[in-house]
Amino acid sequence: MVDPAEHRAPEEEEETAAAGEDEDTGAQVAPIVKLEEVAVTTGEEDEDVLLDMKAKLYRFDKEGNQWKERGTGTVKLLKHKETTKVRLVMRQAKTLKICANHLVVATTKMQEHAGSDKSCVWHALDFADGELKEEMFAIRFGSVENCKKFKDTVEEIAEQQGKNEEKENEEVSSAAVSVEKLTVTEANKEENAKKEEAPPADDKKDVKE
Repeated sequence: MVDPAEHRAPEEEEETAAAGEDEDTGAQVAPIVKLEEVAVTTGEEDEDVLLDMKAKLYRFDKEGNQWKERGTGTVKLLKHKETTKVRLVMRQAKTLKICANHLVVATTKMQEHAGSDKSCVWHALDFADGELKEEMFAIRFGSVENCKKFKDTVEEIAEQQGKNEEKENEEVSSAAVSVEKLTVTEANKEENAKKEEAPPADDKKDVKE
């Protein structure tokens, strides 16, 4: 019996061979536009994360006398590795836009939001919009536990910052006293040196005569 494959038309054999060549060429086509890797920085590289939670943030609009939603996303408490200062940063979930960015200082006070045990309110000098502005924020968490943890952590940091400021003030005062003592000592040394260099009164009289 004759195998039909042995009697293929030349055109079919050429097409089959061409198809095989197309499949097995292994050619690599260079992209038209070459994309280079770009290092993305968040400004958080020199900071340690103390707290990281999902929440919804609100800002009080003084002109409209009402709360306005600032964004839903992740709120973080970040401690700088060198200065040990702690800041609160919150970014919107999808756009990563910063909706809160301020230091936690000794005067930062968290208060429970009236009518909700999942929310708390505080005042801050915020820099989220590129300039320092006095803002009043309210933040809402998914659970009472998360809200309490956030509130307690911020209050602990504020207390520690207060202690750090007291210590810095004491060091500055101590340094000022040391400088003052040193200045007085140097002045006394200069006065004594002048007295030693000055000739006796009798010698001056002899010179005039």
